[in-house]
Amino acid sequence: MESKSVGIVGAGIVGLAYATAAVDRGHRVTLFERDGAASSASVRNFGMLWPIGQALTPSYGTALRSLARWRRIATETDLWLNPCGSVHVAHEADEMEVLQQFHAAASAHGIDCQLLESADVLKISPLANPAGLRGGLWSPTETGVDPRTSVARIASHLSAARGVDIRFHTVVTEASTERVRTADGRMHRFDRIIVCGGSDVESIYPGLLREQGIRRCKLQMLATAPHSARIGPFLAGGLTLRHYGNFAACPALDAVKRRVAGQAPELDRFGIHVMIAQNQDGSLILGDSHEYDDDISPFDKAEIDELILRELRRIASLPAWEITERWHGIYGKHPSKSVVRTEPEPGVHVRVGTGGAGMTMSFGLAEEDWADWDG
Repeated sequence: MESKSVGIVGAGIVGLAYATAAVDRGHRVTLFERDGAASSASVRNFGMLWPIGQALTPSYGTALRSLARWRRIATETDLWLNPCGSVHVAHEADEMEVLQQFHAAASAHGIDCQLLESADVLKISPLANPAGLRGGLWSPTETGVDPRTSVARIASHLSAARGVDIRFHTVVTEASTERVRTADGRMHRFDRIIVCGGSDVESIYPGLLREQGIRRCKLQMLATAPHSARIGPFLAGGLTLRHYGNFAACPALDAVKRRVAGQAPELDRFGIHVMIAQNQDGSLILGDSHEYDDDISPFDKAEIDELILRELRRIASLPAWEITERWHGIYGKHPSKSVVRTEPEPGVHVRVGTGGAGMTMSFGLAEEDWADWDG
């Protein structure tokens, strides 16, 4: 295979994934990042590698391939990786029916999961609220990473051990066939250019995100102080069934949506579904919400935080509910695609719109693209 020069814009998880796949294939990579480190969506999430939440085909398979590459990275970099699995808990009859329907179809799609009685949920998930608990769905696949450290560590490894030229504090103003122009006026020549700058793509290609149907999405999240004990698997509530594409084919999902819309329309208004992860330091990561486009404000809403905590108390019994951190993130999201792939010019590939699945999907998406580009 002929080695090519590759320019990548954006050192978030998507850009790092495409850089990793490129050097795996022997290409020479230069990575441009406007800040001193990735500081947007890639470090502002749960840290969940979440195959169980992806559409059954083809995204689930892509997520598994991505997870396999994460495991290799962990061995190469001593990255913290927590193969904790996940439990979706059901506290309503319609939620349990969705889980039963999903489980019945799962094996046909190669998904390893198990229905649990309420007593078995409590054995593996001590945080689950036993009051009204009807059962749950266990999946062993999901894995935790620390987004605040893993992105920086991958970048450092690519630079120190894999020969990637990472240029931080470098703003790209133009990406066109075989060339990248930076804000200092310099021109850089490449055989292939990949733009992975999230919403920053608009500064290079104005209007592209809207043309591609990508919406800007803001989420609010919270964290508790560190807990000394590990909590076991990720915990997801019944509201999550409305959010992830894997449950879309379950007929009982309509009943869940109607009930939530009728009983608590504020949850639909702010796109709230609730989950709990545990970070490397033991802190619990709580969230989240979804506000879109013109509804996005730079100012976070106390009402959203209160609703998240209200709904979390329905599904979880935490040893303490004191919140020590609050933050928000903004990312680009397509309503149906796991990523938007577009080529605005020959040899220039824009990869955006991974939404909340960037950590889960990026390495698999990158390997698929490089397999295609290299034949």
